[in-house]
Amino acid sequence: MLQPRAVDRPYVKDYDALPGEHPQDWAARFAPGWGFFAARGRGERVGGATVALGAHEAALLDGRDDLALLWDIRVAPEARGQGIGAGLFAAAETWARERGCRRLKVETQNINVPACRFYARQGCVLGAIDRLAYPALPDEVQLAWYKDLAAG
Repeated sequence: MLQPRAVDRPYVKDYDALPGEHPQDWAARFAPGWGFFAARGRGERVGGATVALGAHEAALLDGRDDLALLWDIRVAPEARGQGIGAGLFAAAETWARERGCRRLKVETQNINVPACRFYARQGCVLGAIDRLAYPALPDEVQLAWYKDLAAG
């Protein structure tokens, strides 16, 4: 079982600052069949999720056509703790299931403890650990979480 531990200096990472990883850069990666979800509150967008489906991201989809990948999920800091993330996750699950997917995969890193806790609360199980996934970031470990969708 994964256990968080205190560190001397908290690790803060801005994923959007990495080359090609800002949502504005994703258009070049989109493929037919991707799903996009938005959460709104008080007339403003407070969250969103993106689900990848199809051969375009074959490496992350393990070469399977019955697997969907939760590419991104985020909730504005001021809107967290209100169930918005859980609602977006549920929408992604339903969307993937309706397209014949049997599993939903989510990739995160060991440094993102809140995300790990969130995925566990959503019923995901840790299915793979890759310590060598990020050669440029040797202190980060890739964690792959999975949720079985077959049961509905």
